Amino acid sequence: MCDQVHFEDDREDFEARGLVTRKQFGALLGAGMSMLLPQVANAAPVTESDVTITTPDGAADCYFVHPASGTGPGVLIWPDIFGLRPAFRQMGKRLAESGYSVLVVNPFYRTKKAPTAEAGSATPIQQVMPLAQALNETTHMTDAKAFIGWLDLQASVAKNRKMGTQGYCMGGLMAFRTAAAVSGRVGAVASFHGGGLVRGDAANSPHLQAAKTKAQFLVAIAANDDARAPNDKAVLKETFEKANLPAEIEVYTDSAHGWCPPDSRVYNEPNAEKAWSRLLALYGKALA
Repeated sequence: MCDQVHFEDDREDFEARGLVTRKQFGALLGAGMSMLLPQVANAAPVTESDVTITTPDGAADCYFVHPASGTGPGVLIWPDIFGLRPAFRQMGKRLAESGYSVLVVNPFYRTKKAPTAEAGSATPIQQVMPLAQALNETTHMTDAKAFIGWLDLQASVAKNRKMGTQGYCMGGLMAFRTAAAVSGRVGAVASFHGGGLVRGDAANSPHLQAAKTKAQFLVAIAANDDARAPNDKAVLKETFEKANLPAEIEVYTDSAHGWCPPDSRVYNEPNAEKAWSRLLALYGKALA
């Protein structure tokens, strides 16, 4: 979950294990840590641009990157609570180099243009919590429809193939709700250390909304998130099995909430690369 206590606990644990100090972490960010993702083998040349997308609530500033020639399945990326920043641009570009037309959004456009976190993932969580708290189920759904609709208008997006969506931290539940909002268009959903996926048996719980779709799912759970909500993985598994939806649900050992973005204070490259490989496997099957 995205809250100050958990992020600070994770940071303190990371430092206690001698992996990085607060000072070292800041130095890594200054050195461009977000650019350290492993290169894609046989990477396709890509075209990238900053774009503005009209939604029912205004103009959203986003990053769009796609193969320089031909078409590929569209993918909508929801960032974590620290928003659209260099780390997520790099993650989007890496996916585009693998053959996808990728839109990385600023979910906080109603309040502030990106960058919305002054120091990226090193920004104190209390500074960005109000941005996340201003969003809700309605904004998730209306934004999802606007962003997927915009992707469908792009020449680089394959119209005869389903789209994918993936989210990190709070973006996990947004990805689930994207599938529910545009169920006929989204064929694959991935959540990485997603927060709030299971909210009891309320009809608007993201996991129950997602179960009404025809998508395939990848749910990568941080070890400490699992410790805080140990029943969620079983609920997700049971829900998707009942709905007859393919779903890979796994707790990533030795990973803390936020382990995937390369600028995260708890970045775990081996687990992040495993999650990346599982994402490609999901898209390879569901978006073929």
